[in-house]
Amino acid sequence: MKLTSIKTLGELKAQNYVPKSIKEELKSNLIQSYKDGVEVFRPIMGYENTVIPQVENAILAKHNINFLGLRGQAKTKIARLLIGLLDSHIPVVKGSEINDDPFAPISPFAKNLVAEKGDETPIEWLAAEDRYYEKLATPDVSVADLIGDVDPIKAANLKLSYADEGVIHFGMIPRANRCLFVINEIPDLQARIQVSLFNILQEGDIQIRGFKLKLPLDISFIFTANPEDYTNRGSIVTPLKDRIGSQILTHYPRSIEIAKQITTQEAKIDPAIEEQIYIPDIARDLIEEISFCARESEYVDANSGVSARLSISAFESLIASIQRRMLYNEEQQTTVRLLDFSNIIQAITGKVELVYEGEQLGADEVAMNLIDQAIKNTFESLFPKIEKLEKKEETSPYDELFTWFFEYDAVDFSTDADNEIYKETLDKITPLNQILVEHLNSSENDSYFYKELIIWGLVVSKKLSRTDLETGQRINDLYGGYLNGL
Repeated sequence: MKLTSIKTLGELKAQNYVPKSIKEELKSNLIQSYKDGVEVFRPIMGYENTVIPQVENAILAKHNINFLGLRGQAKTKIARLLIGLLDSHIPVVKGSEINDDPFAPISPFAKNLVAEKGDETPIEWLAAEDRYYEKLATPDVSVADLIGDVDPIKAANLKLSYADEGVIHFGMIPRANRCLFVINEIPDLQARIQVSLFNILQEGDIQIRGFKLKLPLDISFIFTANPEDYTNRGSIVTPLKDRIGSQILTHYPRSIEIAKQITTQEAKIDPAIEEQIYIPDIARDLIEEISFCARESEYVDANSGVSARLSISAFESLIASIQRRMLYNEEQQTTVRLLDFSNIIQAITGKVELVYEGEQLGADEVAMNLIDQAIKNTFESLFPKIEKLEKKEETSPYDELFTWFFEYDAVDFSTDADNEIYKETLDKITPLNQILVEHLNSSENDSYFYKELIIWGLVVSKKLSRTDLETGQRINDLYGGYLNGL
């Protein structure tokens, strides 16, 4: 017999159904997932050896959890994945506001109903996805929102005295009985509101306008918070922290490879468009390198953090700009170009919080600096590094390229150039071919991006000059352009 077809308490008893607390439910289903080889937290990348084992330990210990970390570190995403550890359905007393267990009702309504009807008590089934509650902590959240309050309209309609428990309107937390309850950004919750959680977490009773209700609520609490030194808006009061069983520190991806996997998974790119655009792997590396540079930048507030969403938004903007170029040129196929990265500035500026020096420089300029630094780091990881102080007798692998730019006119790169013009522009800079042959074994599709990388790497190393144009950029020798104009 399918359990969800059962409609009364008596039928449920006949099936020898054994109720479990939500924390016992999470624990037993985690154990079963190990036995079945199911990876509940598989969508979370980069936490396999750090955060996820701690989460599993907390579940096995039946703890409430506080995720402490900077923005964009998948704190809420992990909490939502816990739905996968809930039973598909659980029985509740029909009509109960707080999901009463028919075997152990706690609300006056459910207690009276079970006492009156016994095995004929009607039940209904609550699905796992309906057992997840989430609340963003904001300064305007009140005790009434979370715990409950006296409802005068209810009292008037039912003609009840204010001394009657029936006038109580339960808040979000009692209504999340036997559920997961997530409070995001808990430090933003006023201290007096945090205090109201003490008894719920420890003793299991609540107070509403003088009513002291012994409600042993069965809730698994998940809190998320930024480190206390990140914001002056508030902090978690010490007695509340003391009542949270496990505090787990999250972190940003620790390698480019992990970061690329996250961006690929999370970026919303039309598959049909991706088939039309060839994306060299080095271009994906460069997108992630920008985020890594931002986290180390002197212009960006390190305490605020740089979300993984920066790379995701930057990649989406990059693909969108290439799609626009294809539409402009009426082309069906193209590749990512390094010059396309100038179109992701708007995706960066809103994702970084600047310190005073960064504000003075300007958000757009900081974003361009981050792109340049990422290009420099990537260039130096693949090609010979440019030494700041070179001896006169020493030769550089880039000497022929410098000579070429000295002898020829400047080269203009247009952001909207079609594929043919783009390749012709790079092909005429012949010394690039020799540099690629000597230092990198690349495919033909990748070679044009690498050629751009060499040029831009030398620009940010201050060996070539760059001038911004309305339609692109002009690259020239540091002194040749000036001398030719004399």
